[in-house]
Amino acid sequence: MKFLQSLLIISGLFFATSNMAQAQAIVGSTTTETNIVSTSIKVNGVGCSSDIKSISKNIEAIEGVSTCELGKKGATSVFEVSFDPAIASLEDIHAAIEGTPGCKNPNDRPYKVKSKSRE
Repeated sequence: MKFLQSLLIISGLFFATSNMAQAQAIVGSTTTETNIVSTSIKVNGVGCSSDIKSISKNIEAIEGVSTCELGKKGATSVFEVSFDPAIASLEDIHAAIEGTPGCKNPNDRPYKVKSKSRE
């Protein structure tokens, strides 16, 4: 009888630990690490708050971009952008900025990235 009880306890422990190992393997396989990069992008041609909103909206629409905030407004405005370089690139972000229509004339593309530095 003691042998049977011991066998049941041991088998129960074995199945419990194997299920925990499987659960950890599943959790480990679905967890991904992201390396978020923050950068400042200088943009010429920004004249009003509508420009800022339009540019920020286009940047944040890019998959992999987590935030886009205005750092400084002026003749050259600075946008602070956080993104995952494994998903989005600086080239994508620059293209979104320069592809944003102007608020005065939607056919114009007045915004220019001042310095196109690499990541």
